[in-house]
This record gives sequence, structure tokens and C-alpha cells, in this order.
Amino acid sequence: MPRETLRSLRDRSALAGRTALVTGAAGAFGSATLKVLTFLGADAVGIDLKPAGPADNVMACDITDGDQVREVVGEATRRLGGRLDVLIHYAGIGPAVDIGQDPDGEVREALEVNLLGTWRVTGAALPALLRAREAGQARGRVVITASLLAVVTMPFTAAYTVSKRALTAYADVLRLEYGTHLDVTTVYPGYVDTPIHDRSRAAGVALDGLVPPERVRDTVLTAVGAAAAGHPPRDVASTPLGNSTLRLARHAPAAVDRVVAARIRRLVRGDTFAGAPLAAGLRDRHKETQDGGQCA
Repeated sequence: MPRETLRSLRDRSALAGRTALVTGAAGAFGSATLKVLTFLGADAVGIDLKPAGPADNVMACDITDGDQVREVVGEATRRLGGRLDVLIHYAGIGPAVDIGQDPDGEVREALEVNLLGTWRVTGAALPALLRAREAGQARGRVVITASLLAVVTMPFTAAYTVSKRALTAYADVLRLEYGTHLDVTTVYPGYVDTPIHDRSRAAGVALDGLVPPERVRDTVLTAVGAAAAGHPPRDVASTPLGNSTLRLARHAPAAVDRVVAARIRRLVRGDTFAGAPLAAGLRDRHKETQDGGQCA
């Protein structure tokens, strides 16, 4: 897919007159996407757990509550004139956990929000999305935001990584079952400095500086570009480097594992994660391996 810009999208009136629903609409990606959609002439509304301020186009919704999702998505569709052309998903959380421990409330929360929340909202929106084709309009479109962490893992991201990898499977099955009437794109952002990293920062195991950074606009323009494309991509990352990483992870996963493992060894044996209780076990295991290698 060609790299979209605001100008290229506007010049070809790609989304003018279309209707869109955005989840995580009060967050960095969602709020920017609503602005871009409005700029491009779309009629867009959003949902979020805690809308920031009295925004008329963002409705409060807990996507872990099925009854609430059905009610709010129904109201959002009514606000859009009973029509829904595009659904863009951003809602998500990123707790930091030790995968060797029993799955706790944070793990369950990640699955409920990142995976099942997306599933619930899509299910509630499907009737309206499918009506677009029945009315002779362009096919409905779903854009699901996963993460490069779904294919390139990092320590302490298990709850997020597992939920996002499962989300890619959900998108694949949705495409398989409804692809005759619906387009589905999975977007894979890399590391973007947004509040989703607050929990890992508080735990002392943030990814800041450990992976190449991306910008909010990279993800937003990729998602909106997929929503506007005449032939939307099946899977797309937010940057050229991200797309190269995605292809490499798909075709040579063992090689990627080795590269990441080597980098983690260097980081852990240095000062990275020093003082973080969550990382103590990982640091001890690497120290034991290093000491054992020296003795041998």
C-alpha cells in the first residue's frame, strides 16, 4: 500500500461522506484519528472508557461489558444516520507481567480489553457494517490495531503480546467468515510513546529506548489509509522498517528469536531493568547462565 499523507487522502476524497466509529477515541491514536477523519469529510464518532472532556463525538463505553457495548454501538450508529462504513479499533492496555507467574487480574484485563473488547464491538457493529454492501455502497471495513509485539516478543509484555497475537487470529477468522461482504485490515504499530506504556514504566521495565520509536501519525495515517484504500492490505505495519520486521518475523521467526534473545542478554547483564522487582528473576537467570558459562 502506498504511504498515505493527509494531502493524498484529501485530494482523492477517499473518505468524504463516509461514516466511521473509532474505539479508544480519547487516546493518542483515537483522538488523532477522529480529527483526521473529520478533516477528510467523514462523519465520525468514537467510544472510550473515559472520554476526555465534553467531546460531542466521543461516547463513554466500557468495552468489557457486552450489554453496554451493544447499547452504545447502537446509539453511535443512530448518530451516524443508521449507517456505518468503517470501524477502527485502538482500545487497549499494556500491563507488565512475569509470564512465569499465575495469570492475574492484569492478564485477564488485557485479554478482556485488547481481544474480547475488540470482538464485542465488532460483533455489535457488524449488522450496520454489512448493510453498507446490501445498500449498494462500498463494502464495510474493519481496521484492527495489533502490534509488532504480536510477532517480535519482548520480556514482561506477555499479557499484551498474547492478547495482540490472539487479536491477529481473530482478524484472520473474521476475514475468512465475512470477507465476502467486509474488508479487514490488521495494523502492526511499533513502539509509540503513549500512556499505554505507563504501567511498564511504573514497574521499571519500559521499552523506552530498547526498540525503534515511531510517531502517532505513522499509525494514524496507516489505519486511515487502510480504511480509505481501494484495495486494502491484509496486514500492514506503520513504517517501512515495521513492514520489513513484520515480513522477517513471518518468514524467519527463529532467526528473529535469536536476535532478540541476544539483545536481551546484553541489556539484562548491563543496567537495563536494574532495581525493577519484576525483572529480578530474569536478571538472576541470565547471571546464572553467564557464571555457568565462565566456569565451564
